[in-house]
Amino acid sequence: MKKIFAVAAIAAGLVLSGQALAHGAKPKHGGIVQTAGDLSFELVAKDGGATIYVDDHGKDKPTAGATGTLTVLTGTRKTELPLESGGDNLLVVKGNAGLEKGSKAVAAVSFADKKTVSVRFSVK
Repeated sequence: MKKIFAVAAIAAGLVLSGQALAHGAKPKHGGIVQTAGDLSFELVAKDGGATIYVDDHGKDKPTAGATGTLTVLTGTRKTELPLESGGDNLLVVKGNAGLEKGSKAVAAVSFADKKTVSVRFSVK
């Protein structure tokens, strides 16, 4: 009986670790990667601006027609900035994102197919 539980525990561990690896995405553009639903989002802050790359299981997710908002929380300051499609799999923040070390950001995105996703980032 102990052998059965040991085998079941090992099998469960392998299945769970495989799922964790399958959904664990590494940054392709030097940003912060988070997942929401079936999608991976990479937030890249550069020169005051920000870009979000969207992948669907390792493939670029088209963002044509997508819109949204990036809400940035830094200390007691809250900034809301519009997101627009930047072509291919890009969402571009219009304006100075103000992403600083310690900031939190939430991207609320509505895709052209009416799918809405919210994803959270912590800037380190």
